[in-house]
Amino acid sequence: MEIFNRNKKIEEINQMSPLTWAYVGDCVYELYIRTKLVDTTRLKPHELHIKSIKYVKAKAQAETLKDIEIILINDGSTDKSEKIIKEYNDKRIKYISKKNEGIGKTRNKGIKESSGEFIAFVDSDDYLNEHFCEYMYKKAHADKCDLVICNFFEDRGNLYGIKFKDFEDTSLKDNPSLINNINLGPCNKLYSLELLKNNNIYFEESLKYEDAPFVVKAIKSANKIGKVNDFLTYYVIHENSETTTRDGRIFDIFKICEIIIKELDNDKYKKSLTNLITMILLDYCAQQRYIKEHSQRKKFINEAFKMLNILDKNWRKCDYVFKLNKISRIIKTNKFLMLLYCDIFAQKYTK
Repeated sequence: MEIFNRNKKIEEINQMSPLTWAYVGDCVYELYIRTKLVDTTRLKPHELHIKSIKYVKAKAQAETLKDIEIILINDGSTDKSEKIIKEYNDKRIKYISKKNEGIGKTRNKGIKESSGEFIAFVDSDDYLNEHFCEYMYKKAHADKCDLVICNFFEDRGNLYGIKFKDFEDTSLKDNPSLINNINLGPCNKLYSLELLKNNNIYFEESLKYEDAPFVVKAIKSANKIGKVNDFLTYYVIHENSETTTRDGRIFDIFKICEIIIKELDNDKYKKSLTNLITMILLDYCAQQRYIKEHSQRKKFINEAFKMLNILDKNWRKCDYVFKLNKISRIIKTNKFLMLLYCDIFAQKYTK
């Protein structure tokens, strides 16, 4: 940070406007271009200047950002999606219509159809900041990252910012706790297509909550993971959406956890793995309060605590539990209190 102004405090720097950061970013980008040209060409000084200006001027950057591939997959929708899509006269759009097969198969279809250097996922009701592709690609390209994440907003009618702990470019091998500092949703990330295809990373097609194993495998396989500090994606949450509906398929989370446990079966990751699985299962136990049937609530909570005890008998001492407030810690770590809490809530709100 001191490179910009040695007299500025960190708090002041963090409060700099996005336009100021964009200006600084353009300066860094121009420096990169000029250095690259010096290293790779034998042009005279005035020729270097002319050449660099060609790349760093706003028009040139805008033209570069247009070089993207947009794959739109209609997974058997019954609304006017196809009609709307066909109204766009854009050669970058590749439109695929197929029968409804679920999120996993649809995203995998997108991966297989992609031909670009990097890939990002956007669900039908989510949306991106207009600078998402630019900022994420610049980070990946400049620092040779094969996975880049950004902060995002949850849109619940009001916007709630989700900001991740900052980190220097790294990998899971060098920083095992990273798995606890990155969300397991796929849509605020830019992935190297080579990373996915070379490591056979695809979404689970027969299970709900297919996002988590995909992201875990990508994080584990990435040689370098970077972060863009801007809020560039908007994740829309509906009260009765696919992702918030609680039904019998919630038991798929145990198979998802088994896949993650197998993927991170290494002593180096043991502490972070315990923390991750504890967080996932205790959060889903708490969500049993939305289930009407007592028998299902009881079965789920019993299975969750059984899995945790098999994974690590000391799971109650992990960082996730330690950071809970006192009341939440008492309820969430006691199987009987957890069930009692869900029963009381369900009686009041699931009539």
